[in-house]
Formats: sequence, C-alpha cells, structure tokens
Amino acid sequence: MRAGQRWWASWTEQGLAIVKDPGSRPEPAAGVLYLVGTPIGHRGDLSPRAQQVLAGVDRVACEDTRHSGLLLHGFGIDARLVSFHQHNQQRRIPELLEALAAGESLALVSDAGLPGISDPGEELVAAARAAGHGVVCVPGPCAATTALVSSGLPSGRFCFEGFLPTKGKERLQRLQLLAREPRTSLLYEAPHRLLALLRDLAEHCGAQRAVQVAREITKRHEQQVGSTLAEALAHFEQHKPQGEFTVVLGGTPPAEAQPWNAVALRQELLALQASGLSASEAARSLAQSSGHPRRQLYGLLHAEGESD
Repeated sequence: MRAGQRWWASWTEQGLAIVKDPGSRPEPAAGVLYLVGTPIGHRGDLSPRAQQVLAGVDRVACEDTRHSGLLLHGFGIDARLVSFHQHNQQRRIPELLEALAAGESLALVSDAGLPGISDPGEELVAAARAAGHGVVCVPGPCAATTALVSSGLPSGRFCFEGFLPTKGKERLQRLQLLAREPRTSLLYEAPHRLLALLRDLAEHCGAQRAVQVAREITKRHEQQVGSTLAEALAHFEQHKPQGEFTVVLGGTPPAEAQPWNAVALRQELLALQASGLSASEAARSLAQSSGHPRRQLYGLLHAEGESD
C-alpha cells in the first residue's frame, strides 16, 4: 500500500474521511464536472489522464467547438462538444447543471490552458458547487505560472491580474495599485494592446521596473523579453507584437520611511481617494510607497485639522 493510500485508509478507519479518495473510483465519474487543462501551444502537454477523461465524458463544454474539435481529433477522441463562452453562458449553465443532475459526466475546456482563469468557466464551477455536484480539476498548462517560474523574478509571493480594463477609471485604479504592489504581478494582454500596456506600466511604475514579457509560451517561437519596462517597450516598438502575451511584472522595492508630515500625507490620501480608491485602499497604497504604517495613515483621514 502506498503512503497516500495508507493516509486515506487511516482516516477512513477513524471515521474522519469527509470525501472519497479521488483515486478510488474510475474516471470520468457520473455527475462530476471535470476542469481539464489543455495545451497552450505544445500538443505534447495534453496529459494521458486528460485524454482519458475527455474521451470518456458524456459532453465536453468548450469556448470554440471547432478549435477544441481539431485538438481532440488529433488524439483520436470523438467527443460530444457543446459551446460554452461568455456570450451564451447564462443560457448554457442551467442546461449543463441539468445534465450533471441526470448523472452525466461533463468536461470543461478552454481554448488553451486551465479553464476558469480569465474565462467563463468560473461561473459554471461556482454554480456546480452550489448545486452539490462534484468538481475535479485535471491539471494542465497555465500561461501565468509557466511564465512566472521561467521569468527569474520572485515567485514566493505573486498576484494574478489577468487582463486589465481597457480604458477609463477602472484601468487607472488598477495601474495605481500595480505601481505600489510589492509582489510579482502576472498580466495577460493581446498583441494589439501590448504597447499601450507597457507604456502605461512605465508611466505608473517607472521605466526601470523589472519585467519579463513572455510570448508564444511552449511554442516554436517562445520568447521572453526584459529585463525592464524600458527595454521591453523599446523591443516591441521595433518588433511588432505577435502572439499571446503574459507580462510578469516585478514588485515595487520596499520603501524607506519618509519623514512624518501629517498634512502632506493626508493630502496624498485625499488625492488617492479622489482617483477612486476607498479609504482603506488609499491607506494601503500610501503605506507601501511611504513606509508608514497603514493604520496610522488611515487615522489621518479621520483626524481633521491635524498639523505637523
């Protein structure tokens, strides 16, 4: 008996097991939603387990039935495909829940990578969980984490931003938060918007902020461009962006505490609030850039007439 099996057996004997050992039943199982990771470029990254599940489920929900159909056909998999994307998800989710309730097994795939990250899969998973159906992830490639671990930037703590809003107040707020974010940040961007993103990041974070821009991950022309925003911007101004991009942005260096000036700090807090941040967000943002405790800064917003 392997160590993992002994662990499950021990807990089961003590009456402490809450869920069944996922490896104790064959896959795919009836009434279960499987989130299946698919290749982000290299076809060899579709795991044997993923192939088994996709070949055996009753339905495969996918963003683009033609795209997924070609992928599955290449592996000799003849599956029943149903479209599931941002334009039909509200109509499709009840249908898929009914299928699960009737005992069908269902796989969810995106065009590339793990479903549920920057795609409509998130809402289907939440609905399936709420309805009491089993949800199992069959791991596979993910552009964000693949770019992160190969970037050389700190990976002990990081945050995922996905696609930023394309314009307006929401985009400005996110850029202001990124400028003060101490953790490594991961962003996705389309080729026709990459230059605008790099220019905005350079403006708000500084042109010397560390970055690695990954393109065509796992594909023949895979490339990482850095090591600063200035260098990445110069490269893509000379070479037209092509392919899908993952931007790995280094965190802001720790700030040295500035002299305490209550009036000036309160003015900075009010300016941050005027840009759309809440009081708590403004205090957190200024704490990261000034080096002063967040609680003290938050208190300034409620201390009228305080002087130096």
